[in-house]
Amino acid sequence: MTTEERFERIERLTAGIAEERRKDRDEYKTLWRDTQQQIDRATEATANLARQVDRLAIETRNRIAELAEQTSAADEKLGARIETLVSAIGRLIATQPPAGKP
Repeated sequence: MTTEERFERIERLTAGIAEERRKDRDEYKTLWRDTQQQIDRATEATANLARQVDRLAIETRNRIAELAEQTSAADEKLGARIETLVSAIGRLIATQPPAGKP
């Protein structure tokens, strides 16, 4: 192999290596863009999820407050009914003759 042939071979190898590096750079750029897009989509999905959780938390707090009001009203109503019943029983007992005396 002559010196000229060796130089040509070295130039071909160098050109091949340079072409591989260019392809690698292009591939890395594509991978970087794809990764960035996936990160952006994941970030947006996370933000959407956070908004939904916030909305559900507000709805849950509001519903709990409504139920607490309803429960309080029901407790007051039940208390009034019990009080009325106890008073009626007290009046009934008061009208009964003493035990043991006919």
